[in-house]
Amino acid sequence: MTAAPPPADPHAARAGSFNAVAARYAANRPSYPPALLDAVEELAGRPLSGARTVDVGAGTGIASTLLHARGADVLAVEPGAGMAAEFRRALPHIPLVRGDGNALPVADSGADLITYAQAWHWTDPARSVPEALRVLRPGGALALWWNTDAQDVDWIAEAAGRAGRFLGIDVAAERRKAGERVEQADPSGRLDFTRRTIRWSRRVPIDTHLANVATHSALLVIPEERAAAFLKQERAHLLEVFPDGVVEETYDVLLVVARTP
Repeated sequence: MTAAPPPADPHAARAGSFNAVAARYAANRPSYPPALLDAVEELAGRPLSGARTVDVGAGTGIASTLLHARGADVLAVEPGAGMAAEFRRALPHIPLVRGDGNALPVADSGADLITYAQAWHWTDPARSVPEALRVLRPGGALALWWNTDAQDVDWIAEAAGRAGRFLGIDVAAERRKAGERVEQADPSGRLDFTRRTIRWSRRVPIDTHLANVATHSALLVIPEERAAAFLKQERAHLLEVFPDGVVEETYDVLLVVARTP
């Protein structure tokens, strides 16, 4: 009798789902505002210029690009083959190694700054916190941040409600989870995080907005035809709010930074 295969890990499936859509991710996902990098510098206690920076879960390079433009000496770390290939295609001048935050392929005490943009929640803090402390030099800093939808904006809250009903997700619970993600970035309590929230927005065509939505893991792991039907309905709803076809997306970037002794 053949043993049944082990059940798929939904967390791992969602984490790996981006690799098949790396080019779309790079083209449509939002970046981050200059004020975020200003806050990272302030809370890290040093300028980004010249900082030996390890950008973990670098994806297609959205954060790495901004850090490099500020003068940081960036080493990108990315576990996914598809995302890494897109990174190398677009940013051949920034070094990248394959790996993840649970086992960083970086020497001890080699970094002034470690950054995670939209990526810390894919790690196991029981492993990624000690790894960060191993890699950071004394006086270095760990910076984690997430773009989150501004739920006090009416159309965004309504869209989140529709997505929640479609996906069978408790939107309020997911919102609380996002807050807990920041508050519990280090359950061990070894790191003393300082928190900031930075609001910003961008105006994009509806097609870009929907393409951005389509790269979120909750949609990537469902059948393609179901996702397409949902996005078609979303287009109709959005055209009622934005008849000119241009969407104003509003984000709150949640940032936490901890310095090492």
